[in-house]
Amino acid sequence: MTPTPTEPTEADSTAPQPSDIKLAMRNMVRKSGTSLKHFALTTVGLMAALVGLAYLTR
Repeated sequence: MTPTPTEPTEADSTAPQPSDIKLAMRNMVRKSGTSLKHFALTTVGLMAALVGLAYLTR
């Protein structure tokens, strides 16, 4: 039976695994356009929610 990609092999178990933070930072650098777009959409959405709540509760 051949190992599936989800099963660790002997060579993989001896190498240190990168941390989740390092992987996230690497992905942010590699996909900077997508990260900036998502950050902008999140910021606009949060500001719209806060302005909407301020308007409703004035």
